[in-house]
This record gives sequence, C-alpha cells and structure tokens, in this order.
Amino acid sequence: MAAKVSNFTDLVQRVAASCLLHPLGSGRINGAFSVNGAGDEDDFSELELDEPEEEVKEEEEIGGNGGGFRVREEEGSRKEVMEIEMAMWEVFDAVSAMKRAYAGLQKAHSPWDPEKMRVADVAVVGELRKLGVLRERFRRRCSSLGGYRGGGAMAGGTLMREVVAPYEAAVDELKKEVKAKEVEVDNLKEKLSSVVNGSNGHNGKKGRSISRRKVGCSQLQVVAAPAPDLFESTMSQVKEASKSFTSLLFSLMRAAHWDIAAAVHSIEAATVTATTTTSINTSSIVTTTQNGNAKYALQSYISSKMFQGFDHETFYMDGSLSSLLNPDQYRRDCFTQYHDMKAMDPAELLGILPTCAFGKFCSNKYLAIVHPKMEESLFGDLDQRRQVLDGNHPRSEFYSQFLGMAKSVWLLHLLAFSLDPTPSQFEATRGAEFHPHYMESVVKFSGARVPLDQVVGFPVSLGFKLGNGSIIKARVYLVSRD
Repeated sequence: MAAKVSNFTDLVQRVAASCLLHPLGSGRINGAFSVNGAGDEDDFSELELDEPEEEVKEEEEIGGNGGGFRVREEEGSRKEVMEIEMAMWEVFDAVSAMKRAYAGLQKAHSPWDPEKMRVADVAVVGELRKLGVLRERFRRRCSSLGGYRGGGAMAGGTLMREVVAPYEAAVDELKKEVKAKEVEVDNLKEKLSSVVNGSNGHNGKKGRSISRRKVGCSQLQVVAAPAPDLFESTMSQVKEASKSFTSLLFSLMRAAHWDIAAAVHSIEAATVTATTTTSINTSSIVTTTQNGNAKYALQSYISSKMFQGFDHETFYMDGSLSSLLNPDQYRRDCFTQYHDMKAMDPAELLGILPTCAFGKFCSNKYLAIVHPKMEESLFGDLDQRRQVLDGNHPRSEFYSQFLGMAKSVWLLHLLAFSLDPTPSQFEATRGAEFHPHYMESVVKFSGARVPLDQVVGFPVSLGFKLGNGSIIKARVYLVSRD
C-alpha cells in the first residue's frame, strides 16, 4: 500500500509537470485518465508522444491560412499595377494625339487656312477632353481605394499636373507672343500714321521722327538714297495707271451716251492759254473721236488735274515749307515714306486713316476730276461724291481704279522731293513745235517719223528733266499746222 501511494504521488507530480510544460495537452490528459488512477506509466508515455504531433498540425494549419492571405494580397497588388500601367498608356496615347493635333493647328496658321484651323481646333479640344476624362477616372479610383493608401489622391493630382504643365507653359508662351505682336502692330500703326501725315504742318517733325523708328522688321529697312532710274520707272507706272483709269472712264461715258465730240471740244478749249497766239484747227481734234483717239483728250484732262500743284511739297494742301527749312532731312523722310507706302494697298490704307495726307490728296483730286453732273450721269446718283465730301472713301470699282492712279502720282511726288536736285517739270504748250528730244507723240505715224508740219494740239502728260541729265519726255497729241 505504501508503494502504491508513492507511485500515485509520483504520477501526480509528473502530470503536473507535463501540464506546465505542455498546457495544450491538459484537456486530453484529463480525458485519458480516470480519477481513480487507472492507467500506468506506459499510457502516459504514449500521451506525451502524441501531443507534439497535434501541435505541429495546428501550427501547419495556421501557417497555411497566413500563406493564402499573402498570395491573395500579392494577386490584388499585381492587378492594381496592371490597371495603373494601362491607365498610364492611355495617358501617353492621349498626350501623343494632343501633340499631333496641336501640330496640325500650327500648320493651319502658316499658310493661313481657316477651314484647316477649324478642323484642327476641334481635334485639339477633343484630345483635351480625353485627358480630362482620364484625370477624372484616376481621381475616382483613388477615392474608391481610400485615398490610395493615404497619398493616392495627392499623387494622382501631382501626376496630372505634370502631364498638363507643358501645355500650360505653351499657352503662356503663346500669350506672350500675342502681346508682342500687339505691340508690334501698334508700332506699325504709329509708323503708318507718320508716313501719311509726315508732311502735315506742325505734326511733320513728330511724324518723321516716328517714321524713322525701327519696328524689328528687316523689310522696312530703307535704302540709302533714291536713284533717277527709280523715278523713271515710277513715271512709267503713272502712265499705265492713268491709261487704265481713262479707259474705264471713257467706257462709262460711252455707256451713258455722252456726246464725245462735245466733251473733247470742252477739254481742248480748257488747254488754251492766254499767251497762245497760234491758230490751230480744232476740227482736227474733234475728228479724232471717230478714230478712237478722243481718249487722249480725256487723258490730258485727267493728267492736268492730277499733276496740278506737283511742284509743291504738299500739292498746296497746306503752307508747309519743310523742304526749304531742312531740305536734307525732308528728302530722307520723303524716301522713307515712299518705301513704306510702296507695298500698301491704298484702299486698306484709307480704310485705317481716311483723313491722312494721302486721303486728302485723293479726295481733292477726285472732286476736281469728277464733276457732279458727270457722276450723276455715269452712276445715276451722287453717293460716291457725298462719301468723299464726308471724309470717307467709297469701295466701288471706279473709285478703286482712281486710287491706283492717285497712289502712283503720290509715290512719284515723294520720289521727286527725295532726289537732289529735285526734277524740273515741263509741259508742251498748244501750237508749239514738236521736239523729239523733249516730246513723245501719242499718235503713231507711218514710218515711225513725225511729219514736219505737225505741232502740239494739246499736252497729254508732263515731262521731267532729272539731275543726271536724263529726260522723261512729255507726251503730246500732234495736229497738222494747216
């Protein structure tokens, strides 16, 4: 009995020690032994061997569950990366398309093509909308992911700003270019105003100082000095422009059923001066109407009106004496104005500055050439005359032809006062002997030689003698002395 108690006490101690060492096995220990001490050391030994295996299985189950979670997490991360990469590719494609559309918009500006500009503008707006859609999609995704782990929204906004930043910089650069162009346009308008007003009284000095200001355009650089041959070529342009306007006016007179012979009589009588003593048979001039040469009488009338006051620096529109007070500076200013105005369309110029010096010149000459009765008979009203009297310039074909002739005479006048010495003008008088060195007949004779009995019936245009000795012949209409 003492031995059994000793063995039982020893067994209890061993079970207690086992519970302390292996707490998970305590439940099974209680279930494996009865209270009355059934069992022995062998049974307990088997129990102790089984417990580590169960613990290992439980740890493996726990470890297996953790590994599955990590796999699922890695799969989710990989999917997110793929979606982000696809979104980035879409952004890159949209940016590339935006660049192509913007390049098309630039090409449509030079040369200027409004239709291509409209199409390119629609394409640019469409690509910008695509970028906006991608931005909003990225922003919603970041919001759905809880701020993309705390910093996704901020990262997405930074990314979009980086994408849009080059275009914003390009827009800013274009705005700067527009401002620069506006400044250049203002300078050109100021220079244009000085060109056409450079010879106007007290404003002349200020206008000329502005006209010499550079505006950054190489084509506006002025040649050092004019040449006599330039004056001769400009005189040829005056002749052609005068012929063109005369032909138009003559055709309108015929369409209005004018009495051409009476008109020629009136023009011819106007050329007679008080000093003329030679008797000329005027019937020879009237006869020219049947031969189609009455247009020369009309050219004579127009030329006399256009060149009236040519010897004065402003055609006597004011009392300016700048050419006498500072001749060198005035010559340079005239040549500068010649180059600035040479390539201008007179209608566009007068549309901007209708009351400039050139505009006043055109108004005065039109009113001098086209009598109110003439205009009413040709056009049925006096609308063009009223516009001119109001300081405006009509947009009709007739007035456009007149402006072409007026511009050529104005340029010739500027060249004349830019030359040193100024060309001297001369005009053949009625009844004068024909001198082939100074005169040119508008009527062609057989054998290209003028008969000896021919004298000046009336002058058609002025002649000029240049400083280098060159002669621009006066054009005359010859008639027989008898």
